[in-house]
Amino acid sequence: MKKKQQKPVRWTKRRIGRIRRSDGLRPKCVDAFTMRSVVKCAASRFSKRPALGIWRDEESIVTYSQLSQMVRSVGMYLLDTELVKGDKVAIIGESCPDWFILYLGITGAGLTAVPVLPEFPAVDVANILSESQVKMVAVAEKQFDKVQPLLNQDIRLVRLEDLFEIPRPLFCGLTDKKAFAKAPGNDLARYKAKKDSLERWEANAPSEEDIASLIFTSGTTGKSKGVLLTHKNLVWNADVCTDLFFKLKPGYRVLSILPMSHVYEFTTGQVLTLLCGCHITYLGRTPAPSILMPALAEVRPHILMTVPLLIEKVYKSSVKPALENPKLQRWLSWSFTRRFICRIVGRKIGLAFGGKLKFYGIGGAPLDKTVEAFLYDAKFPYAEGYGLTETSPMIAGHGPKDHHKGVLGKTVKGEDVRLDNPDEEGVGEILVKGPNVMQGYYKNEALNRESFTENGYFRTGDLGSFDRHGRLSLRGRTKTMILGSGGENIYPEVIETLINSQDFVTESLVVAQDGGLIALVKLDLDSFAKRTAMNMEDAKAEAKKYLSALRLTINKNLSSYSKLSSVELQEEPFERTPTMKIKRFLYGKKKEQEDREKADKS
Repeated sequence: MKKKQQKPVRWTKRRIGRIRRSDGLRPKCVDAFTMRSVVKCAASRFSKRPALGIWRDEESIVTYSQLSQMVRSVGMYLLDTELVKGDKVAIIGESCPDWFILYLGITGAGLTAVPVLPEFPAVDVANILSESQVKMVAVAEKQFDKVQPLLNQDIRLVRLEDLFEIPRPLFCGLTDKKAFAKAPGNDLARYKAKKDSLERWEANAPSEEDIASLIFTSGTTGKSKGVLLTHKNLVWNADVCTDLFFKLKPGYRVLSILPMSHVYEFTTGQVLTLLCGCHITYLGRTPAPSILMPALAEVRPHILMTVPLLIEKVYKSSVKPALENPKLQRWLSWSFTRRFICRIVGRKIGLAFGGKLKFYGIGGAPLDKTVEAFLYDAKFPYAEGYGLTETSPMIAGHGPKDHHKGVLGKTVKGEDVRLDNPDEEGVGEILVKGPNVMQGYYKNEALNRESFTENGYFRTGDLGSFDRHGRLSLRGRTKTMILGSGGENIYPEVIETLINSQDFVTESLVVAQDGGLIALVKLDLDSFAKRTAMNMEDAKAEAKKYLSALRLTINKNLSSYSKLSSVELQEEPFERTPTMKIKRFLYGKKKEQEDREKADKS
């Protein structure tokens, strides 16, 4: 008699809730903190639901069941073609379903993924691939030029758009993107398994402590660092947050607009939403306003993960002009009517975002306080989160219904977060210990010793304080904090927030110079010229007078030791990291060098 086939286990939350672990951790949506378990458990609960797809491309939609099959095919292919546990595979390209499928296949096979930000220049890409010693690189057509010079090395090549591996005899002769796009190859996602493929797949199941991602950061304070994140780091962080700040429901639509190579988008926008049965739609192109607004209207997302820049642009272009209407000034002076007006404006923004938004996540940088005040009064469903690549990333945050202006919120349950040597104002460096904290920096023992305390806490480099309710607020970076002449701690980010709230200011940077503080301010000169009815040259001259007046306005709101000695027009764009943060470390040096050059000329 034939044996009856056992029904596949359905990993319900109730079944998972009965799991008891020796480390005391309580999983919510997975039976183990590995990427393979993420796919297995999600597919068992939501098999027929759509999981991934590209905007305006019905054929790209992948169900949870299909996702599980494709991930397994990719993993088996990699193992059957002589990659072994621990080998590294780089992924270079914009977010798309194949990016995520490949990542899950890599990590499901016990290999390590090396996500590379698509904004990294070619020289950085070459350094990353060399330093991490990758055996294979998957690259999008747009990014092909960055890896083309490396193809004569012992490295395998996959086209990210369709997950085809291009055989070596073919890719060594590729010279341009068009040839790369047309080259034939082997299909990873539809690979036909061999007799022993399943046995090999099972034998290479990853453990929770295996490295899932090696991520090279794009820091604002200097050279990129390779961060080693385990399966447990990433999956536990996603799992614990599934209902901590907001409860996601199966079928919620997610519009993904940020690069998946950034851990903020990867953990919260991908793994977390996958665990909850959401449908992730990728934009499939650069999120310019002309593309993003139609996508929002058509996808009508319930969930959107962004950086502050998007909502700050919306505020400056649509909200601020409306609130500056002279007819509204009287009503805006009263708190009750102000909130009422803000809610009307906020409702219109919600409709522009598709009308279904329930969670508008903001992370990656501080949110402008003026914009936050509007979102709060408008009852817009925004949520803020704080974390670092090194912490997988979530450390603290709040949900759409738990706002407190100027405060990030409670820390993630299961993480031990404390302050190192708080001063008289209660401000100290934020230290973190927990299942989310990285294993360390890749091949950098000196930096590891510097980054951890003797009792194992990770030094975030961020300064913060707790209020009496245990909610965390950020004050700045330890490396950017400026020591006043009387020993006072000055936080340039606080001053920059004040400056950025002024008319025509797009961004600013505060640096120490000759015992004082100088603000470099970038203005929207086009708008300034139109408002003052001047040509561009006259507008630049007038802008310098405007900045002098701005300095007096800002200084009225600053303590005596943190007042600005000078405000200067920054005509050129600030130099940025691939994640669009200003490279602060450059500007103190640049200012000193410019001043020396001026002195030499005189």
